[in-house]
Amino acid sequence: MIENASDLTLDELRIALAPAIADSAIFDGWTETALLAAAEMEGVDPALARLAFKAQGRQTSAMAMVSAWIDSIDEAMARDLPQEVLEGRKIREKIRDLVLYRLDAVAGQEEALRRAMAVGALPQNARAAMRGAWKSADVMWRLAGDTATDYNHYTKRAILSSVYGSTLLVWLDDETDGKEETKAFLDRRIDNVMQFEKAKAQFLGGEDRERFSPVRLLGRLRYPAS
Repeated sequence: MIENASDLTLDELRIALAPAIADSAIFDGWTETALLAAAEMEGVDPALARLAFKAQGRQTSAMAMVSAWIDSIDEAMARDLPQEVLEGRKIREKIRDLVLYRLDAVAGQEEALRRAMAVGALPQNARAAMRGAWKSADVMWRLAGDTATDYNHYTKRAILSSVYGSTLLVWLDDETDGKEETKAFLDRRIDNVMQFEKAKAQFLGGEDRERFSPVRLLGRLRYPAS
């Protein structure tokens, strides 16, 4: 039950309701039916629940519900695995633990996840889906202690979004005990990323890393130094 739901902001209510909506979406999809079932389960006024997920004053938005679910996982991850908990681990271990946390968070909700991915794949939802993936990757990197502000800030998040997305697909079809196939796949992907980061650092060198120029890079590729 959500206590004092009427005192919450609409954003807070969306996130509070999202896990229950995901449970209902297993059977009803990301629909108003799932929303109302979640509201009843959590003791929230149905009219207030509808208002929280209206799309620009129109009908209940499936993508708004999916986005709220992602945000609720981001918040839970930040609460349970803050920087001080991850401190002392290698970067690859931090990222691995964060990705596995997210997979554990949706265990038992695989059908809701499949339906959520279908919602996000719709053309009108593509931008929101990409924004959500980027935000989750940003939260993970920040929890891992990343402080990059140059172009690395963007490349790291883009790469992690890809790693997480591909790992999700493997996880959904993984029937091995303890999801060992998924863990092995994730380890390989992280190893690839670490190798890429190492090669990139060697190529760019010390100060050049802070003053990276795409134009200069293309020039080097076209006219390599003799």
